[in-house]
Amino acid sequence: MHFQWYPGHMTKAKRMMQENIKLIDLVIELVDARIPVSSRNPDIDELGKNKSRMILLNKADLAEDKWNDAWAEYFREKGFFVVKLNSKKGGGLKSIQGVIQEACKEKMERDRKRGILNRPVRAMVVGIPNVGKSTFINALAGKACAKTGNKPGVTKGKQWIRLNKQVELLDTPGILWPKFEDQKVGLRLAFIGSIKDEILNTEELAAELIKFLNANYPGVLEEKYSVEPSDDAYVMLAGIARSRNCLLKGSELDTEKAALLLLDDFRNGKLGRLTLEYPQEV
Repeated sequence: MHFQWYPGHMTKAKRMMQENIKLIDLVIELVDARIPVSSRNPDIDELGKNKSRMILLNKADLAEDKWNDAWAEYFREKGFFVVKLNSKKGGGLKSIQGVIQEACKEKMERDRKRGILNRPVRAMVVGIPNVGKSTFINALAGKACAKTGNKPGVTKGKQWIRLNKQVELLDTPGILWPKFEDQKVGLRLAFIGSIKDEILNTEELAAELIKFLNANYPGVLEEKYSVEPSDDAYVMLAGIARSRNCLLKGSELDTEKAALLLLDDFRNGKLGRLTLEYPQEV
């Protein structure tokens, strides 16, 4: 299964980010806590060099706590400021302002010495599609100032959001990168919904997820869907279709519907807290 999705608006968005980076003091990068490295756009490191950097492990409530801690440590060792975050429910939001001030302490000190007082910190919020940037900005600002949607590519243009006197945020569209060197990365991005389902074979994708869960979280699918364990992922997918009454005319099993159901359940945390990649693999 080959993964690639780089529509034209992403090229335009990347150019816009490159043009605006000179105005920025801090790059705030959201990643999905279930796949913190696979959900990082490698272009961001080049874009944000010589800037203060912050990683938000978003959707931390959907990933295992012990791995969230391990990933936070991994990024801190690389020089990032890190916050574990659950934008939807507000977990971790209270600490953001303080961490922004900490990350930009040197810049503020330089400003003060040059007699520049009260200039707000300007932060660019970046991340791949569907990682939760707009939900984060809305939650932080306390009002719906950025469009949200549980599908990739909702934010199309840039917008400045003034949080308060100390901080201004530049929201940017979610962008992927033109070529995935490792197709495992593409697979993980497809699992979390950062690549449009419409361009994927969802049954194949669900089968890959079943294989991963059987290897790393045995028993999860059996418990959730009352299916028999099997080494054949497609047999288990058929079992999920049967258990959830996903039927076509003539009582034939609708495995495509079952695949979408499984992917939705995973993405929404209905299978429990699951982490798909680990620091020791990087």
